[in-house]
Amino acid sequence: MIKKLERAVDHRIVDLFAGPGGIDWAARSLGIPSTGIEKDPHACATRRAAGLDTVEGDVRQYGPADFPDANVLTGGPPCQTFTIAGNGKGRRALADVLHVIKLLAAREDPAALLAELEEHDVRTGLVVEPLRWALAALDAGRPYDAVILEQVPAALPVWEAMGEVLTAEGYSVATGVVAAEQHGVPQARRRAVLIARRTGTAALPAPTHRAYRKGEDRAAGDPDLLPWVTMGQALGTAARFVVVSNYGTGGDPKARGRRSNDEPAFTVTGKISRNRVLSEDGTERRFTNGEAGALQGFPLDYPWSGDDISQQIGNAVPPPLGRRILAAALDLPQT
Repeated sequence: MIKKLERAVDHRIVDLFAGPGGIDWAARSLGIPSTGIEKDPHACATRRAAGLDTVEGDVRQYGPADFPDANVLTGGPPCQTFTIAGNGKGRRALADVLHVIKLLAAREDPAALLAELEEHDVRTGLVVEPLRWALAALDAGRPYDAVILEQVPAALPVWEAMGEVLTAEGYSVATGVVAAEQHGVPQARRRAVLIARRTGTAALPAPTHRAYRKGEDRAAGDPDLLPWVTMGQALGTAARFVVVSNYGTGGDPKARGRRSNDEPAFTVTGKISRNRVLSEDGTERRFTNGEAGALQGFPLDYPWSGDDISQQIGNAVPPPLGRRILAAALDLPQT
């Protein structure tokens, strides 16, 4: 343990769009100091209650020079639902973002284009902020040792485009989609990840747990991998219950999915408070904030604060996944 912490102190993170603290809580568990920049005052209240170093503000108003000790850049910027299929808004939004990325790579100022695009959706500018920071650090002669990004799977084409730029700047880059339950998160959640390293070869973290498949026993699958973590384990209860999800039903009550206590949760979103928890005795309730956070991989007693707590929880990076991604990016023991 001491050896791991001695290595970890070589790193210091600046975390963009830090939310209530998923990456920073993971970093703390690895002994890595971090500072998170977050605009939402409610998420900042949670971060401060958790004792996480926090700058409350807009990441666009800051840059690498404001955090000279940071040598690792992480972030999960809000982004549109991009798609390469069809001719809808998602395809146009992706084309716009890819064009901005090309301008940044050529060191051309995209401000005019961003101003035009942000009249329709401010997220167009926000999603490219990590690349702006990374290139600014490079141009200042103090490149980040690692760049780590995480978002919904629809962001993968954006991460791939940013990866091409970072590769041309001397980074080793890995991108892809990972399943959260395969990294100890008690929830089926897929996330697009970018890991870029200045030294060594970048790679996504290898799974430690088995993939969840509906109807399959936890003991089935690769014997070298651990069974997935169940909701019951995360909540510290042996009581049997069933969760009825209101997510992805299209308003059809018959389409509502069900998961039992010995399965991982559905993807936790800002609407998790709408899920029903049915006990064996027929009683019905909702998840508490602590329970909902635990399904994201936070401690049951994490100090959720402010308003919009369900949204804070749904938007957070699951700390167990964050820990695995950080360890892979920073060449730390994969625990």
